Amino acid sequence: MEKVLGFGGFFFRAKDPEALANWYRDHLGISPVPQSPKEHPWKVMGGDTVFAPFAADTDYFTADKAFMLNFRVNDLGLILAQLENAGIATKRLGDVPGIGRFAHLHDPEGNPIELWEPRED
Repeated sequence: MEKVLGFGGFFFRAKDPEALANWYRDHLGISPVPQSPKEHPWKVMGGDTVFAPFAADTDYFTADKAFMLNFRVNDLGLILAQLENAGIATKRLGDVPGIGRFAHLHDPEGNPIELWEPRED
C-alpha cells in the first residue's frame, strides 16, 4: 500500500486570514504561505506526529471547534513564557508519563492549540 509521506499543510477558514497568519508567525514562528519565489514555506523538524480523530463529544478541546492544532516544541517552559509575556493566556496541563509535557492556548480566532514537548528518549 502506498502511504503519504507526512503532513503537508493545514488549511482552514479565518475571519482575517492575513492577521491570523501574522499571529502564528509572530508568536509560534510559523512562516505564512510564500507569496513569491524568494519566500519559503514553514520548514518543520522531523519527529512524531499524531493523527487522532476524537469522539464528537470530547471535552479535551473547545466544543465549538472541529479540530485542535498540536505543535511540537523543544522547550515548553520557554515558549509559554514568551506567549504569556505577549499577553496570550495559556494553560499548562502537566506531564504525561512516557509522552511528554503539554499546554493549551487559543489563537485570536478561538482555535484551540496544544503545545507538546515530547519526552526525551
